[in-house]
Amino acid sequence: MRVIAITSDQGEVIEPDWLMRSERVHRQLRPQLPADYAVRLQEVFAAGARMAVVVDSDDVVSVTIWRVVENTYEGRRLYVDDLVSDESRRSHGAGRMLLNWLEAKARTLGCDVLALDSGVQRTRAHRFYFREGMFISAYCFKKALS
Repeated sequence: MRVIAITSDQGEVIEPDWLMRSERVHRQLRPQLPADYAVRLQEVFAAGARMAVVVDSDDVVSVTIWRVVENTYEGRRLYVDDLVSDESRRSHGAGRMLLNWLEAKARTLGCDVLALDSGVQRTRAHRFYFREGMFISAYCFKKALS
């Protein structure tokens, strides 16, 4: 298995084939993504997000969308929008590989924190994050505006 950066640090798609091949795994976490997946992701990348995948031979087995954010309470943080491994390939090390890659990337970029939000229903993911040394630091509140 290996990690492939799908976008450059400027958000340009540098591996379009892997972008399209990641859609099946990404939709396991985000089934609501529109049919024009590549167009939507280009909009997300234009807003500062980046993408990387773990591949095993020709198969995408794990996907992450991430960005660097500056805020007043943590400083510079690498924030993970999405982190998902193929349901049929979980517990084989791909998620850990991607999380380790994200941590190394955060350190390279001078980040103080690696952070993500995880839906309250995702108990298996929470066990994974705890096992990887992450902890719950705050509640996340939101209000739908539509």
